[in-house]
Amino acid sequence: MAIAKMKRLHLIALQSDRERLLEQMLRLGCVHLSEPAELPEELALRPVAADAASRRAALRSLHSALATLQKEAPQKGGGLLTPRPQVAREDFLDDAALERQLQLAETVNAHAEEIGRLQSRMTRLETERMTLLPWRDLDIPLELTATRTVRVLTGTLPTAVDWEAVTGELSDRAEEAKLHLVGESKEQKCVLLFCHKDSLDVALEVLRSRGFAASQLTGMSGTVAENLQRLDGELQECQKGILTEKAALAALGPQQNDLKQCIDRVTVETAREESRERLLTDGQIFCLEGWVPAKQAEKLTALLEGFDCALSVEDPAEEDYGEVPVKLENNRITRSLMSITEMYALPRYGSIDPNPVMAPFFILFFGMMMADMAYGLLMIAGALLVLKKAKPAEGTRNFMELVLWCGIATFIVGAMTGGFFGDFIPQLCKMINPESTFQLPALFTPLDDTVAILVGSLVLGVIQIFTGMGISVYKKIRAGQVADAIWGEITWWVILAGIALMVLKIGNIGGVPVVLCVGIVMLLYGSTYKAKGFGKVTAVISAVYNGVTGYFSDILSYVRLMALMLAGSVLAQVFNTLGGVFGNVIFFIIVSLIGNALNLALNLLGCYVHDMRLQFLEFFGRFYEDGGKAYRPLGLHNTKYVEIIKEEQ
Repeated sequence: MAIAKMKRLHLIALQSDRERLLEQMLRLGCVHLSEPAELPEELALRPVAADAASRRAALRSLHSALATLQKEAPQKGGGLLTPRPQVAREDFLDDAALERQLQLAETVNAHAEEIGRLQSRMTRLETERMTLLPWRDLDIPLELTATRTVRVLTGTLPTAVDWEAVTGELSDRAEEAKLHLVGESKEQKCVLLFCHKDSLDVALEVLRSRGFAASQLTGMSGTVAENLQRLDGELQECQKGILTEKAALAALGPQQNDLKQCIDRVTVETAREESRERLLTDGQIFCLEGWVPAKQAEKLTALLEGFDCALSVEDPAEEDYGEVPVKLENNRITRSLMSITEMYALPRYGSIDPNPVMAPFFILFFGMMMADMAYGLLMIAGALLVLKKAKPAEGTRNFMELVLWCGIATFIVGAMTGGFFGDFIPQLCKMINPESTFQLPALFTPLDDTVAILVGSLVLGVIQIFTGMGISVYKKIRAGQVADAIWGEITWWVILAGIALMVLKIGNIGGVPVVLCVGIVMLLYGSTYKAKGFGKVTAVISAVYNGVTGYFSDILSYVRLMALMLAGSVLAQVFNTLGGVFGNVIFFIIVSLIGNALNLALNLLGCYVHDMRLQFLEFFGRFYEDGGKAYRPLGLHNTKYVEIIKEEQ
């Protein structure tokens, strides 16, 4: 349960063996390739040509195809509880299958593009049809715009225009012009103008003064009815085409798993191509640098014995710790906290893995804040169901295991407080039998023992803070900083212990708190032994201020354990009381379950966030060194859609 020890790898091999060697490393799955170091120019080494861009383009195509099939041909199953399909390693790496799956993606995307083209065309046709509809009563050919002496114009006038006034003014000023109302909608009046060429300018002047605008029918031929009939036919053809394409997609729907497997495979290919970019070559040889866990260094060495290569595996220097990738090794309980640690930041190589020491605190604090047997049982059942049925990947598995352990803690603390959906059972018994006085056994209850819970929360906070301080002392002593440990954390241990003893009236001599006095003397000396002159005064003031505001405010932060326990218990009882207002058992059960479901959802989020805050701020701040780089070996790890198994399994 620590940070895995790493070995730095230097390798020089023949260029002709490069692909075969990388393939073997991929299968071994333990080599983390790093960026190549700067080498002398006379070596004439250059980065290996890679094709990561095409792999990323293929990955985009695959994701697009999968999204299309999931939309157009959704398959039953594949929910949260559906386990990932198992694929043999040799089948996963089958190049022929890869080509078929990539071709499948191209076919799906071609169908999707054709559907998009037809839908765009339908939009244009619909727009054209909507333009023609108000003119459907116009029975002259649209290409007829003029005769030898007469101009024929179509246009629109505003709906609010006075038709009698327009036609009257037009008759007065242009006797050889005639205006006909063809159709009308909410937006406009569709009009047809017959006018002698000599009177056209006057007629247009009259109409434009009333808001006349030329129509969009220019360039069309045939009557409006014929054009509408043509458009309806083209729309039907587009609809048929879309249905045909969707039927083809529906037929391809069952092959979604092939696309998912291909996405995982191309993701691996992309990682491999990106790794190639970290290799250096002169055309005859190539070299690489990387990291391998110390436990697997022998396997790698044995693998490379079959190649003509020069290999160096060595421990990293302390000044290189910032470059070393971090791999956390934990057991079934502590590995569940890896998601919490990674959410904050990975620890720096050479420092301490916080998961083993954080696990009991995080799990206990969560259970204390939830504190309900029914909530705990629901969390346990949900986590076990997902773990057993879905067999999730590592990240989801760790999180669901965390839910499981927190559910167990919630049930245990709930049994101690007598909470089962709050006071659901006592209230149900009282509704069935008003004489009932049944109560679940409890060691303490949030509403009656608030002060005791408050004190317990602060005590737990002191324990965790002291644990963090202890880890800090260990690190300082290991680094040879004994004086810093004594005048830092150990001094405040003595002060805090002295305050506790003074309150309990233990160890006082003549009313003087001896331990506290010793701690104060240690604080005065420890804060001033490196200072000079007036700096001793400011050093004392700074040490006292930072210590008081730091340690005591951090301890008070643990009051949230009591606050959230109390809030969850009260809210559950409120919903139970609301359900019992009408005295109907069925109504009571329905309201209580709905209310408790809401309370559970709120508490799951609230307790998770506040628990993380206590770890990140109050605990990690004592000793944690962040800045670690994730260990990402070249291999078949953490596939999203399929689970890769060895062929012999």
